[in-house]
Order: sequence, then structure tokens, then C-alpha cells
Amino acid sequence: MKLVKKIIWAWRYKHAIRKAKKLSKLTGLKYYVILLNGGLKVVPKKTIKALISRKRFRKGTTIQDIEKNALFITK
Repeated sequence: MKLVKKIIWAWRYKHAIRKAKKLSKLTGLKYYVILLNGGLKVVPKKTIKALISRKRFRKGTTIQDIEKNALFITK
């Protein structure tokens, strides 16, 4: 059972990275792959900044904290 879960996780992770790279190439924005609500999300840095300014994250959370915890960051 653990092997199956690892395989599924690996597929989702690879898929999220491919999506982030593709979107970054198309739009020119920096994208993050983060773990949010138990799933992998591909989010642009611009959106993260907007969410922080709207107090969506805990008080004191900065963009550097999110970058540090991101699973993948496009260049």
C-alpha cells in the first residue's frame, strides 16, 4: 500500500512541476509548487503576494517563508 501511495505522490509531484514550468514559460512569472490543504498547488508569486497583503496567511508570514517551504520554484 505504501508503494502505491509513493507512486501516486511522485506522479502528482512531477505533473505539478511540469505545469509550473509550462505556465512560467508562457507568462514569464515565477511559480511555486506548494503543499496546501493536503494537495499540491501551482501558484504564481504575484498571487502569493496578493494573498499575504489580504491577510490570507497567519500574521507575520512573509514571501520568504513561503519560498522556504515551497517544494519547487521556477526560475
